[in-house]
Amino acid sequence: MTTQREIAEQLGLPVHPPKVEVFDLVANTNTDPKGHVRTVTRYERAPFGLYLARPTPGHPRIAALESWLLPELGLRVTRWYWHPEHKGDTDFYLDVADIEPGEQQWRTVDLYLDIAVRERRAAELLDVDEFVVAVQADLLDAETAERAMRRACNAVDGLARHRYDLPKWLHDNGIELSWRGQPVEDPAPDQRKLPPSR
Repeated sequence: MTTQREIAEQLGLPVHPPKVEVFDLVANTNTDPKGHVRTVTRYERAPFGLYLARPTPGHPRIAALESWLLPELGLRVTRWYWHPEHKGDTDFYLDVADIEPGEQQWRTVDLYLDIAVRERRAAELLDVDEFVVAVQADLLDAETAERAMRRACNAVDGLARHRYDLPKWLHDNGIELSWRGQPVEDPAPDQRKLPPSR
C-alpha cells in the first residue's frame, strides 16, 4: 500500500494529499491515514454523528482520544488524554473534514484546516499554510476548498459568538455530545480533567 507521504514525495509536493481515515463499526477498528489499524474501545451512533474512543498505543504524548464525527457540520471533534508528563493546553481539537456515514463503515477525508479550542478562552484556526499549499498543488478542487473554508469560518464564528463554549455552540446546532472518559483500561495517573458537556 502506497502511503500519502510516498505519494506526495513522488509528486514533488511540499504537503501531503488529504488524509483519509476509515472507521469500521463491525470490526471495531479505525484505520488511520498511514494505514495503521487501531482497535476502537467504543463506537456509539447518534442522529447527528458517530462517537469513538480508543487508546493511542505508542504515541509519545497522547494516551487516548475520544472523537465525535459530525457530518452536517463537517467536523471531527476530539478530546485528547495526555500522558502525565505531556499536559496540553487544548480542550477540544476540531478537524475540518468531509465525513461519509455508512451502516458498517464511516470514512473521513481531512481538509487540512483545524481549530484548537481552549474552552471559554479562544479558538485558533490552524494549518492555513498547508491548506493554501494544497489548493495551489491542486490537491483540493475549488469547490472542496471553499466548502472547507466555509466550515472553518462557520465554526470559529459560532464559537466566538458563544464565548468559545463548544458545548453551547453545538447545542444551538441541535447537537449534544456525551463523553465517556479516557478509553484505556488503566487510566494514567493525574490525567487531565476536561469540562463536562452540557
